Amino acid sequence: MRVFLFFLSVLLFSHQAIASVVTSHGYAQFETLKYGADFTHFDWVNPKAPKGGTVRLMAFGTFDTLNPYTLKGTSPISTADFASYGISELNEPLMVGSGNYDPSGDEAASAYGLIAESVQYNDSRSWVVFNLRKEARFHDGTPITAKDVAFSYRTLLTQGHPQYRTYLQEVARVDILNEHRIRFVFKRAGNPLLILRIGDLPVLPEHYWRDKDFNKTTFTPPLGSGPYSITEVKPGRSLVFERVKDWWGKDLPVNRGKYNFDKVIVDFYRDKHVAFEAFKVGNFDFYIEHQAKNWANNYRFPDIAKGRVIRAEIAHEIPTQTQALFINTRRAQFHDRATREALTVLFDFEWANKTLFNNAYQRANSYYPNSDFSARGKPKGAEWLLLSKWREQLPLQLFLEPFSLETTEGRGIPRETLRKALGLLADAGWKTTLNGLKNKQGQTLSLEILLVNPSLERILQAYVKSLNEIGIDARMRTVDRAQYKQRLDNFDFDLTLLTLPQTLSPGLEQWQYFHSSQAMVKGSKNYAGINSPVIDDLLEQLLKAKTYTQQRTAARALDRALLWNYYSIPNWYISHHRIAYQNRFEFVRVPPYTLGLRAWWLKPSEIP
Repeated sequence: MRVFLFFLSVLLFSHQAIASVVTSHGYAQFETLKYGADFTHFDWVNPKAPKGGTVRLMAFGTFDTLNPYTLKGTSPISTADFASYGISELNEPLMVGSGNYDPSGDEAASAYGLIAESVQYNDSRSWVVFNLRKEARFHDGTPITAKDVAFSYRTLLTQGHPQYRTYLQEVARVDILNEHRIRFVFKRAGNPLLILRIGDLPVLPEHYWRDKDFNKTTFTPPLGSGPYSITEVKPGRSLVFERVKDWWGKDLPVNRGKYNFDKVIVDFYRDKHVAFEAFKVGNFDFYIEHQAKNWANNYRFPDIAKGRVIRAEIAHEIPTQTQALFINTRRAQFHDRATREALTVLFDFEWANKTLFNNAYQRANSYYPNSDFSARGKPKGAEWLLLSKWREQLPLQLFLEPFSLETTEGRGIPRETLRKALGLLADAGWKTTLNGLKNKQGQTLSLEILLVNPSLERILQAYVKSLNEIGIDARMRTVDRAQYKQRLDNFDFDLTLLTLPQTLSPGLEQWQYFHSSQAMVKGSKNYAGINSPVIDDLLEQLLKAKTYTQQRTAARALDRALLWNYYSIPNWYISHHRIAYQNRFEFVRVPPYTLGLRAWWLKPSEIP
């Protein structure tokens, strides 16, 4: 009887699916794909780029594992700028374009088959089938099969970093249809983004991991299937990647013109000043600059003047990462919104931009700067409707005026701003005494800003001084990366300066950042400890958007609700890449949505 019911359910499923099944070489969340089924390469690459040569790169920080998929340890891909280089320890995913492995260069919210030759789905997006390429291989020659995909799903769901559980939790079941076909059935229909996120699933080799502890840190390079393999490891110091000459995917349209260097050597630096000096004398080939002062003042060395090093500012359309001082609302002293607003009011961006950054930055008035998802003006239309059901839980000003941050003339915080901050603190129950700000229980308002980068201390010194001047016991503490990660994972901080990567299509990562279910999950990215039914509801609206217009409306409403609740103190951003590189390279163009270093190649004269 049980067998009969199983086959009956399969027949019913098949009957429902037959009516409207789409089979495609790629998948677009909302719009149509830019590249048709017969495309041969992306527009921004040179399909005939010469292969060869050695490139040296710099990574800032260190690593203590080569397994990037667990909470334990720090792997190379999690260090600054590593993902920009186009080489990593990551396993190849089913599709590329919407994830970290190989992000789209000229198209938003789309992906094309990599290990998966094609994708099938129904109109309601309640399931998706991936048809795997028969030629796909791991580096040891073992074919990649549906069993490996199912193993990857189960392993990452049960043993992987919490971020995998966040988006894999929407999967009801996985069916292996045959050796090269696998189906994911979702718990609910109508989430067009979920297919993209399942397409990002890295495919791990079951036969390799079967007798190994997946959660254990390792310096042995795990078995992969991509264009490069790690051939040399100096723990915490350097990695050597070598191009796999017989790589199974080298002629695929998504890969043609990419991964052109024979060898890539990555040296890890713990001090940025040392790293920059090493770049100036030619120890490595690229330097992605993040310090405005350094960019403005220190690129006058001889190789720049002689044209041996190119210094370039390259405009882009990438939604800028959310950079802010996140306020840990799990702490009792930060429960009141007025306290958090006061802390925000006292941050003098204009002074920092003028004095420290050579006016290089713009203030981030959004969680999604440099994108169409930023809240603008007052809420109206569909956005107003999304927010209006929560009128009693949201501040009245949200509906009456655009969100804005306090500004100064760059000469320090004016008295009226200090008075506003003190008024907000008084509203939250903090009274001025000879011994600082205290609440009714006699507790002092104190906070510690946890940092991992010592160069941030000079930026935040003025902010700490402003807090001290009105009676807040504020201080900074800089710790090493291992301790910093441990404290973040356990939410052991008051304030900390962090960045949240943003995508061309905000979706499940927003759940990780802001949903109440993540507030107490060890290692989650809900750093502020947000636990709000309003935010949860807006996240639901964002995830079930069926059109780009609906997605943009929900994202703007979410942005507005986050801003008016002052969960963080927004920092600054730029809308261009700052990069210096040895004059040894050629490329077609830098696309709008990625730096695209994976498509650069060495000049023929530089290839031995």
